[in-house]
Amino acid sequence: MTRTIGIIGAGQLGLMIAQAAAELGARTICLDPSADAPAFKVCDEHIVAPFDDIAALEELCGRSDVVTYEFENVPGDILRSLTERYNIKQGIGSLIDSQDRLREKSRAVESGLRCARFADIADRETLKTKAAEFGYSCILKSRRLGYDGHGQAVIRSIDDLADAERLLSVPCILEEFVRFDYEASVICVGDEKNGYIHFPVGRNVHSGGILDLCIVPAPEMSDDLRRRMVEKSEEFMRRNRYRGILAIEYFVAGDDFFFNEMAPRPHNSGHYTIEGCTTDQYRELCRYLLDMPLEEPQLKATTVMKNILGQDLAAAETIAAESRDDVYVHLYGKSESLPKRKMGHITFVGLDGRGYDEVWRDKFVKQN
Repeated sequence: MTRTIGIIGAGQLGLMIAQAAAELGARTICLDPSADAPAFKVCDEHIVAPFDDIAALEELCGRSDVVTYEFENVPGDILRSLTERYNIKQGIGSLIDSQDRLREKSRAVESGLRCARFADIADRETLKTKAAEFGYSCILKSRRLGYDGHGQAVIRSIDDLADAERLLSVPCILEEFVRFDYEASVICVGDEKNGYIHFPVGRNVHSGGILDLCIVPAPEMSDDLRRRMVEKSEEFMRRNRYRGILAIEYFVAGDDFFFNEMAPRPHNSGHYTIEGCTTDQYRELCRYLLDMPLEEPQLKATTVMKNILGQDLAAAETIAAESRDDVYVHLYGKSESLPKRKMGHITFVGLDGRGYDEVWRDKFVKQN
């Protein structure tokens, strides 16, 4: 009997989840407020409705055998009531925790992960006191709904406090600035009962606050550091009984690493897995949702994933038309191209970071 996966959200992640589900013989139904959402082009059915439309969510769940979500800002309180009556196999523990940076980092520390110092900030006096305590530089962030550099302010000196205070209209968190060498991410799939699989650890390169490149395996990372990072990530999931998929971003400083943030969904830094590994993050999430055994991924070759933003779309379309071997162009089919909007990605299999710089870097617009 064919099973149906309900997906809350129909952006590019929903698109790739739906494609992976189809390859496994499953149907998909997506819910999204945008009538032209990318995943609507490939899913079997869709519902156009806001994410907080309880009746629409009930309809989605009622028409699905199992339900997932493609981004972490789905209203957690609404989903809480639905988990009691429908099969939301991942649960909402990791979702709720990831929606609040203070709660998220507190969970990490309680689970034995290192974090930069952080503090709950509700007013100007607390901000001033904690910024002096942490020293400059530090970063003020909104506790909820921030992404890609939005909802945050870097405080490099006491003179920056006045500008940062504008964020205090909402609850905020202050984080000590960590001097790190690079960022890396670990993506795990599974649960505490059946264990976890993980994907090769990549090195993330940001530009203008948005992920630009992911290079896999992470250059200059020792096997021991990679092993400890994966073990700590799986332990974090196990201790908190997180289920399904979880991506964790870390700051790497020498032979040590610090928890930065997490996402309970497929992650931008894991797009490379589609062609770069023997199985990918979308397929393994679907296998988990469909009660199928998970497959431990193996890296096929050194791989670079390049995010395509609006200003790079023309270059990406030119590369796609060239049909090059081991160069895989994914365009998400979004109706409107904006300068910093994620429009697609390109995966270069068999290429390392240096090779990318030498051959491809100048093809794209550098972010500020």
